[in-house]
Amino acid sequence: MKNYVIGIDLGGTKISCAISDLEGQVISQNTVPTNAHEGDVPVLNRIIGSVETVLRDGNISIDMVKAIGIGSPGPLDAKTGIIITTPNLPFKNFDIVKPLEEKFNVPVYLDNDANVAAIGEFMFGAAKGTENMVYFTVSTGVGGGAVVNGKVYRGNTSNALEIGHITVLPDGPRCGCGNLGCLEAVASGTAIGKRGKEAVESKVETTLKNYENVTSYEVFKEAAAGDAVSIEIIDSCLNYLGIGVANAIAIFDPEMIVIGGGVSKAGKVVFDKVQQVIDKRCFKTMAESCKVVPAGLGTDAGVIGAVALAILESK
Repeated sequence: MKNYVIGIDLGGTKISCAISDLEGQVISQNTVPTNAHEGDVPVLNRIIGSVETVLRDGNISIDMVKAIGIGSPGPLDAKTGIIITTPNLPFKNFDIVKPLEEKFNVPVYLDNDANVAAIGEFMFGAAKGTENMVYFTVSTGVGGGAVVNGKVYRGNTSNALEIGHITVLPDGPRCGCGNLGCLEAVASGTAIGKRGKEAVESKVETTLKNYENVTSYEVFKEAAAGDAVSIEIIDSCLNYLGIGVANAIAIFDPEMIVIGGGVSKAGKVVFDKVQQVIDKRCFKTMAESCKVVPAGLGTDAGVIGAVALAILESK
């Protein structure tokens, strides 16, 4: 009986691999450094080695495995299994699915890391039991994924929910993608930190000037301590995040919005502000029937999401 799946979380710094049963209970897990600088073939070999390790440690043979799921940074083509290009990995139009299918003779499914995290939250995390949910990750950048009627929504080119690149401030700062005023450029952890640094370099009075280096962490910390400039930055950035979330509610009408990533760890201040903006901007019935909650899977979100992808796609 094929009662197990394998999930692989492929990151710029580490590769996490886990084998689990079909209920998402992890049997064995293994993490190795990616060592991306060595190139694509060595990284692929480390993925293969990781799979062999979890099989051995879990005392499970490959013929008991139903599918393998991989979460990777994009852009990628989920249909063809090709990682097109990604800043922190050595792949360029690299077919990662085929060599793994040939090696293990098991179906392999690839998806971008934000989609995979969304699937993980939907199946085993904060959104378990919902049919329609949208996931936001707010950290260095802003990404997202959506489950619509119990299925991942990927869109035409499998790049749907590039939610960090919706325009929320038409003449706002330039985003890394080249556009002006993207959600990522005004509401990510990076954007909050950048505004903190600008305040430090200006003539404004702020306790942020007590730090050698200012990131979003210090801005949240000083805002909580009452620094007026920090409060203003947090309020402004979270207002834009709220607009992004309100837009997602207007488009998807979900039961739940799950927010993960570093910024969500600031807790109540984030969720209170986002809720306030939703209440102001969304239709009452939609706002009242959608819960906004923190992600539930924590640091293992990537690998549990990859496990969930394998389970969902092989049903």
